[in-house]
Amino acid sequence: MNNFEKQIAEVGSEGLHSLKVKTLQVNLGPQCNQKCNHCHLEASPQRKETMEWPTMELILEAARNLRCQLVDLTGGAPELNPSFRRFIAALRQEGLSVQVRTNLTVLLEPGMNTLPEFLRDHRVQLVASMPCYLEENVSAQRGKGVYEKSIQAIKRLNGLGYGHESSLSLNLVYNPGGPFLPPSQPALEEEYRRELNKRFGIRFTRLLTITNMPLGRFRKELNRQNQEENYLELLRKSFNPLTLQGLMCRHQITVGWDGTLYDCDFNAALGLAVNHGAPDHIRFFNAENLWTRRIVTGEHCFGCTAGSGSSCGGALV
Repeated sequence: MNNFEKQIAEVGSEGLHSLKVKTLQVNLGPQCNQKCNHCHLEASPQRKETMEWPTMELILEAARNLRCQLVDLTGGAPELNPSFRRFIAALRQEGLSVQVRTNLTVLLEPGMNTLPEFLRDHRVQLVASMPCYLEENVSAQRGKGVYEKSIQAIKRLNGLGYGHESSLSLNLVYNPGGPFLPPSQPALEEEYRRELNKRFGIRFTRLLTITNMPLGRFRKELNRQNQEENYLELLRKSFNPLTLQGLMCRHQITVGWDGTLYDCDFNAALGLAVNHGAPDHIRFFNAENLWTRRIVTGEHCFGCTAGSGSSCGGALV
């Protein structure tokens, strides 16, 4: 029994189990046009792994059998996958709701000039990385010039109806700029709305606050600053049992670029596939076994249960 499972045992939970799979998250590959210093998957332009069409066909079949509420596409920059548009078109033809996690700047890359219209026409929901409304903070996390490109991309999306039409949601994502927890999500959302509207006249649907996991590049940065143990202790001390019901691993499953099944994207970063007897690859997908599976946990799980909690959908409480 690891430290996280010992912690949840104190509040009456013997292991963590799935409640039902509502979301099928699909990582199309770690290739990205950026190299952010907080990326738990260490995505970059140098990464070449990519999901191929036969794996996507298996996911289509699984999504049909699962009758999931949402297919959530992520990366890297998922837009860089050669079959990205084909996959979305096939998912939408099945009547499935689709969400894409975008870094925004990829929409300005060569060959992407018609992608915003494609996303709009297929009513794809967007979750966009925007770790701060201040340029200096974004530049520190994501690189020089990223802030200006992100604003340009949001403006274009706004012009297509994203952020103000009900069927075209544009959610922004805040990540802390260091080894600390996110502030109150509702309060920070109001700051984002005020500042981004005042500075640029742009709009968005919701703000999601996500805690940085002690994984990948962020963990390396913690080590460089000799802060890893302090950060882990902060996460442990901030454990909030009220977050357990809403943990994303209890409501979704992640498919890695090679078809491996994970309880979440963070477990994917660690190579911790689904276990405890549940099928661990999309080839063997079995909805009933995955609905009630025991979830693979570790020290990093304290990141999702700290403070107000953290998930792909933002704060939990």
